[in-house]
Amino acid sequence: MKTTIPKEINVLRLLKKYEFNGGIKGFKLGWSVAGPPLMTVYCYLFGNVMIDTAQPHMAKEVVDIARENKIGQIFLTHHHEDHSGNAAVIQKKFGTKVFGHEQCIIKMKHGYPILPYQKYIWGKTTPLDILPFSEKIETSLGTMIPIHTPGHSRDHTVFFLPEKGIIFSGDLYLGDRIRFFRADEDIGFQIDSLKKVANLDFDTLLCAHNPREKNGKGHVRLKLEFLEELYERVIALWKQGLFEKEIFRKLRLKEDYFTKYFCFGNVSMLNGVRSVIRHHENRA
Repeated sequence: MKTTIPKEINVLRLLKKYEFNGGIKGFKLGWSVAGPPLMTVYCYLFGNVMIDTAQPHMAKEVVDIARENKIGQIFLTHHHEDHSGNAAVIQKKFGTKVFGHEQCIIKMKHGYPILPYQKYIWGKTTPLDILPFSEKIETSLGTMIPIHTPGHSRDHTVFFLPEKGIIFSGDLYLGDRIRFFRADEDIGFQIDSLKKVANLDFDTLLCAHNPREKNGKGHVRLKLEFLEELYERVIALWKQGLFEKEIFRKLRLKEDYFTKYFCFGNVSMLNGVRSVIRHHENRA
């Protein structure tokens, strides 16, 4: 993975460009009012295609990227504001077509409320009209296949380039081991989605926050093993009659309290325990 010198607008804005296999460009973007960004996000480009559009706080930079690369099509992995955040402004300025899963289309049609921490880190959401993607999408790198992978969100989709062995994984992967979960995530569905992706033939995993240019499938399997073990251990204790916080303590799970309280409890490790129990009960 080659990197170029960062283009810094000021100390609070981060923009780095990377080049990946197949001539794919990746742009890492971050924003903060003080110090380094709390979180960064990638959008990816090849041909006239953009995968995700990064956070609204970085609209100027992303619009410039879309203009310079003559982007004609945007494919969203899901509706979250750090992925869909600049789709509306690009669509308005250049008439760019935006595609997403049917549930993403519904979600983005009229917009959706977000919590204060989300608005602070990423920026506000903007409604837009999205088109449904076809089962197979012809691109400059060959056929691209959208694969519905719910769990992180109901509309979550990954995009697979089988001829290049590349997956654009959105937020399906994130890391081998996860330290916290959103309150609305479903770990059971994530496990099913990871199994689906682990059966594909690929090496490059272009995650929206943590890309892995080599051994992408191996990293997907590591996360799958982590979630399966967590699920199994939580349910074993749940069946013994332990409650959520008792299970959390029994498993010696660790909480990132800064993240938990900064996000008003919407992001925490305890949410992972709750997600497992909720999925198990709904399946029963």
